[in-house]
Amino acid sequence: MLIDLHAHSRVSDGTESPRDLVRAAAAAGLGVVALTDHDQTAGWDEAAAAAQELGLGFVPGMEVSCMTRAGISVHLLSYLHDPADPGLLAEIGRARDSRMHRARRMVDLLGEDFPISWETVMEHTAEGATIGRPHIADALVATGVVPTRSRAFETMLSHRSRYYVGHYALDPVEAVRLVAGAGGVPVFAHPVASERGRVVGEDVLEAMIAAGLAGLEIDHRDNPEPGRRRLRQLAAEHDLIVTGSSDYHGTGKPNRLGENSTAPEMLERIVAAGTGSRPVGL
Repeated sequence: MLIDLHAHSRVSDGTESPRDLVRAAAAAGLGVVALTDHDQTAGWDEAAAAAQELGLGFVPGMEVSCMTRAGISVHLLSYLHDPADPGLLAEIGRARDSRMHRARRMVDLLGEDFPISWETVMEHTAEGATIGRPHIADALVATGVVPTRSRAFETMLSHRSRYYVGHYALDPVEAVRLVAGAGGVPVFAHPVASERGRVVGEDVLEAMIAAGLAGLEIDHRDNPEPGRRRLRQLAAEHDLIVTGSSDYHGTGKPNRLGENSTAPEMLERIVAAGTGSRPVGL
């Protein structure tokens, strides 16, 4: 069975509706797919219904935006948590609000030099979506400023750009505690993706594990092979769940559904550990 536990819809920064994402997963030959939109669970019901119709296994999830005190971005995947948990809900709401203010400020700065406005960005954003840099990138592509979303991130939307604006994000150790407290299964997304920017050291990893981190997303295109080997050692030492995923965003990124996958026994561990919500068809 082909299992992909990291994919995004238009509810965050993917390009497909939750229903169409599940259809794409079925067309790609997946047996199980997880929806892990950034700081959002609004697509769960639509994706679950589509999975039932197609006979596909579905795991409800979310990707939580985190930041260390040193300013290093961390992404934490949460599977099978309670979407109404007040503690987690309050924090992701705060993060979404901060992203919105940050996006508006970045668009204002970009608008001083390029033909882009907030209205342009909204044309490329699904209603209720968590607005972020990918939506700004799509607007820049649409107006001809850059050829691709990737090029926008390499240049004017990078952390080094004068147009970049920071935003609030949870401390990763606290995020692990909140996800676990909401009955979820916390898994560190692409932990050594150094081409994206700075990555955390093993001190942060160890602190996250001590707080209840359940797993590591190891097989991901952005994790270099030497880093994957070290992550496997850590997973073995701490008996962590090991996942592999695509981090699919539709046409927004080159990542393809099923390009990396998770072993069935690891999915079984996730399903057994998650108590906040239930998967479909598993």
